[in-house]
Amino acid sequence: MSSSQYRPSRRDVIRTGAAIGAAAGVGTAGAEAASAAHREPPRIPGRERSMTDVPFEGFDEVRVGLIGLGNRGGSQDLRWAAVSTVTAVCDVRAERVNRTISRIRDQGLQDVEPVGYSGGDEDFLNLVRRDDIDLIYIATPWEWHYPQAKAAMEHGKHVAVELPIAPHLDEIWDLVRTSERTGKHCMLLENVNYFRPEMQMFNMVHEGLFGELQHASGGYVHDLRWPYFFGYGYSPEYWRRRWQTRMNAAHYPMHGLGPVSAAMGINRGDRFEELVSVSHTPGNLALFREEDPRVGPDHPSWDDDEYISGDRNTCFVTTANGRFIRVEHDTNSPHPYSRETTLTGTRGSIELDNSRVYLESLGHDNHSWRTGSEYDAIRAQRDHWLWPALEDLAGDYGGHGGGDFVAIFRTVQLMRLGMTPDIDVYDSAAWCSVIPLSHESLKTGKLRPVHVPDFTRGYWQDTRPSFDRERPEDPWLDA
Repeated sequence: MSSSQYRPSRRDVIRTGAAIGAAAGVGTAGAEAASAAHREPPRIPGRERSMTDVPFEGFDEVRVGLIGLGNRGGSQDLRWAAVSTVTAVCDVRAERVNRTISRIRDQGLQDVEPVGYSGGDEDFLNLVRRDDIDLIYIATPWEWHYPQAKAAMEHGKHVAVELPIAPHLDEIWDLVRTSERTGKHCMLLENVNYFRPEMQMFNMVHEGLFGELQHASGGYVHDLRWPYFFGYGYSPEYWRRRWQTRMNAAHYPMHGLGPVSAAMGINRGDRFEELVSVSHTPGNLALFREEDPRVGPDHPSWDDDEYISGDRNTCFVTTANGRFIRVEHDTNSPHPYSRETTLTGTRGSIELDNSRVYLESLGHDNHSWRTGSEYDAIRAQRDHWLWPALEDLAGDYGGHGGGDFVAIFRTVQLMRLGMTPDIDVYDSAAWCSVIPLSHESLKTGKLRPVHVPDFTRGYWQDTRPSFDRERPEDPWLDA
């Protein structure tokens, strides 16, 4: 959801979050000082409880409300309708709401036509107040994720959020505590965790092929200058570009970070402990605006404040068990797409982007990467059960090679069967905390680490399942 009329500042969003909390009879952490967000506050007895082992209630039918129908949300509607019932949809642009309703109706995927909301920036509140929705899906500009996710939980809904759940540390903490207080799950819908190679890598780790894991890398390197920053790939076109004027940070690290964090058992026997960030001096966005003929003198980007975010940001995140993850972020440079995904242990290494693996555990002993058909065969033998089970449907509904459909199906399946999430609020908080912490690390001085909060508040030491669960009995799949 976005608005070409309204440009919310951080103060505006905090005010919105406070209003939502007040309407529900509770407070909000949005007004807390930023330094307080580093503390790991004790849970309030009788009011907050850990969500680490809380399953979904179990649903005969999962009813979903969609908020945000633009570049991302507008491509996900039919995937949700294929595996759940889309009850209501919301966007500030009426044409997007009407388009989505028509698409779902014309595909014949459900008997009931969704109700539409397009009455302005706050109309999403009318959607979340409905009593015929179990899950809210949020695909709006980043500044809206926090107030909308909070409102969803305050009104008794689980929530699946596109990346990130929030860009500020106090907001991330408040979503954690709201989840613990309401008993509703707040999940990052990290689709890359469900991509086939990433799930195969996860299974290889759990087979022990890498030995003891030592370090990994992951991130997001994607040239977004055109059409997403200066073109009209987003509506309004400015919303993501202007984050480059607000924070010097790794703005979007989760795609590469999520899969390696899951493979390393973060929040399930290990946790992020400290982070240090380095960043290249900004320059590429201003240069592109100056030189590209598609950005003329009347382009709205000339009204932007100074671009302060470095063109390349690299973070090193150390863990309680003495391991580390290198996190890369660069959306401003001429560079082919990469998630920089690598994983190394005492018995070998894998590089997903380069499609190569070397494992002493499989007899590799000549210092040569296994590539091509040999690499493919090694991964194929470790296929996650979700992909053979959903391959045809993933092909039909697509989305990043089918990974988008698999992520949505799995979210709905876990709700139907009364299981715990694969990615919970603590995973979501830890992965997204890299954004504000990278900004803070750069402010403190070169190579000075900052503390990463333990959002689980002690529960990270407990092993618990995620993507390693066996295929459950599921009438939907077995029909």
